[in-house]
Amino acid sequence: MAANPIAVIVNASAGTGHDDHACDELEKRFAAHGIEARVYPARSGAELAGIAQRVAREKPAAVVAGGGDGTLNAVASALAGTGIPFGVLPLGTLNHFAKDLGIPLELDAAVQTIAQGHTADVDVGEVNGQVFINNSSLGLYPQIVRHRETQQRRLGRGKWPALLWASITALRRSPFMNVRLSLDNVEQRYKTTFVFIGNNEYAMEGFSIGKRERLDAGRLSVYVSHRRGRGGLVILALRALFGRLQQAKDFHALTAQSMVIETRRPRLHVATDGEVNMMESPLEYRVRPRALRVFVPQPAEAAP
Repeated sequence: MAANPIAVIVNASAGTGHDDHACDELEKRFAAHGIEARVYPARSGAELAGIAQRVAREKPAAVVAGGGDGTLNAVASALAGTGIPFGVLPLGTLNHFAKDLGIPLELDAAVQTIAQGHTADVDVGEVNGQVFINNSSLGLYPQIVRHRETQQRRLGRGKWPALLWASITALRRSPFMNVRLSLDNVEQRYKTTFVFIGNNEYAMEGFSIGKRERLDAGRLSVYVSHRRGRGGLVILALRALFGRLQQAKDFHALTAQSMVIETRRPRLHVATDGEVNMMESPLEYRVRPRALRVFVPQPAEAAP
């Protein structure tokens, strides 16, 4: 690790517990490893993205993000293609990106991983210029996220109860979209409730469902369902759990380096790493191979 300071951007929004005292403690954790860290608390998504872009222009020795996958996405978006090493402090609920890279979920161990200085170059996905490190989707999932946020904001429900009610609401409607997919210039058409696009290939069956073995294969994974009705979607989920998803005739798993999705709608809601934005159609997806340098644990054979 270089001697000059690193920038640490943390999600300090309400409920995360990352107040000024916590930021001071975080600086001390890095100092214990001989690293000078300047901690920047961000209390909104816009503030977080702004800080990330500003510190990236200053080209510090490294930029670290502390928060959930949405926070990591905002910081990674500013770092992709710069060569500035990216450190991950997995302080969120699910921490998919950290888990897929084998980054420890315990804070001190995550700080130690950054201090050791071992990095790997991983891919990022992109849709209409918006970076994603995990996945993007349209259809059912963005609706669930929007309903969940409404439940939390208007009714004051916790995250998990809000997610349950949002899922029930979205499944009750389960609207279909007519989509035209052009994957590496090969066209396919579907009538579907959702399209899921992953940064590299996801396990879609069994108890490892939702995990990625690697993040540097230079491919997007694309998953499309055209199960009809709520019962059909439940059956599809059960097939996934019991390892029979690939046998489902109405589930398609594809890969590509680039993809264009067209619908009849001029604008539609698109989720990227759990954040939903309105985007113009067509949606242009691509993978950016090894565009992000990330601190990861040392391989066992390389450890001293």
